[in-house]
Amino acid sequence: MNHDAVFLSPALAWSLLAALSLIWIALGTYWGLKNKGFEHHALAGRNVGLALASATAVATWITSNTTMLAPQFALQMGIWGMLAYSTAAFGLFLFAPMAKRIRALMPHGYTSGDFIRLRYGKKAWGIFLLFTLFYSLTWLVSMAMAGGIMLNALSGIPYVYGMSVLLLVCVIYTMRGGLYAVIGTDFIQSLIILIGIVVVGFAVLNHVSIEAIHASLAAHKPALLDVMFPAAVMVVFNNLLFGLGEVFHNNVWWSRAFAFREGVGQKAFIIAGFIWLPIPVAAGFIALASGALDIAIPSADMVGPLVIADVLGMTGAIAIFIVVFCSLASSIDSLLAATSDLITEDIYRKSYRPQANAEQLKKAAQVITLALGLGAWLICLPRIGTLATVLFFAGPLVGSMIWPIVTGLYWKRATSAGAISGMLLGSTLGLFAYFQIGWYVASLVGATVSMLCVLFFAYRYPGNYDWNRLQEKQT
Repeated sequence: MNHDAVFLSPALAWSLLAALSLIWIALGTYWGLKNKGFEHHALAGRNVGLALASATAVATWITSNTTMLAPQFALQMGIWGMLAYSTAAFGLFLFAPMAKRIRALMPHGYTSGDFIRLRYGKKAWGIFLLFTLFYSLTWLVSMAMAGGIMLNALSGIPYVYGMSVLLLVCVIYTMRGGLYAVIGTDFIQSLIILIGIVVVGFAVLNHVSIEAIHASLAAHKPALLDVMFPAAVMVVFNNLLFGLGEVFHNNVWWSRAFAFREGVGQKAFIIAGFIWLPIPVAAGFIALASGALDIAIPSADMVGPLVIADVLGMTGAIAIFIVVFCSLASSIDSLLAATSDLITEDIYRKSYRPQANAEQLKKAAQVITLALGLGAWLICLPRIGTLATVLFFAGPLVGSMIWPIVTGLYWKRATSAGAISGMLLGSTLGLFAYFQIGWYVASLVGATVSMLCVLFFAYRYPGNYDWNRLQEKQT
């Protein structure tokens, strides 16, 4: 089959990219007019309502990994792989009550780093910042890679060009608009994504039946239908813990807990979790149809765009282009904003310029956003591995931070010794498992070891933390 016939022409692809880019930059600039200082730039004035709060949570969690990595999971791990990615919804469900508690305990907080510093001290804070910044950069790189892969798969535009334009656009409107721009564009992007995925799913079903898909898998890849496929079963637990760790520690989600209007956070994350839950299943189903449609897949992380372009031709190519662009932009902008705010608050203000005023902090956040984009671009220039191998390299670090966060929020007995040992030992042994066994067990090992460390110190050398210490006000 000649798949080039269903790809977008480079001219059309560049036209779409230019149109979408101009729209988001214009919207970001418009919403940026609301910024009056660092708190407005970083937290949208702490007054985001339920509709926008739910939409930004959904759009942020529908990353390149949902629209491109979920199909890759299904193609490589079968039914379990498809379902495994949907377990990331539990990160949103379980963060919902945490968001309520975070807002109650830290009404003046800015970042997840603020919590670690006040709860566990500066040593744990330093380790946490190192881990979370490494993960954030890894996530940013994986999404920028996805943008280049998508453009190349659909139109033949060189990977480097597509990746560069996507990063540049997100950096520009995030610098201009801060969290106001991120949340506003997320609302529009979430609607586009949801409509696009529903339309594409029905289109695939109209071209190939579930019976035909099952017959093709049974004949050519029977392991993908095996409910006892060992690696796939491990992926379910690994991805569940990776999803929990991603949400629990990352400032993308903590910044929203601080930005949402009081009483909104818990409801917004629950609503977002239910909306997001079926999306990876739908995306994974598209990948399982590739065999029945007789589509050659040169790289597992390209399966989603290729199947849709094959089924719907130019219409499908345009649809997946717009959907994936929106899913990428909605996550890249969130990550740029949250990470720049973390660096501005926890490093620039706390360690370098404690007397900086609101305007100076806002300008620092904008410069840091630009630097993050430039750093991600340099790393992405040589395409490294697949999306799964790039992202899950940070899995042990993410898994090791789950228990220090959860116990630190709810348990006075949790100690800094438990948090430090949990993060260091959990990440070390998790990385060992990553290289010796595979990426699909690394987060599981990291989270388990960290849990044992945290529990050991809490029971053997219990603390008695005073929650009032979290009420710190900025000067």
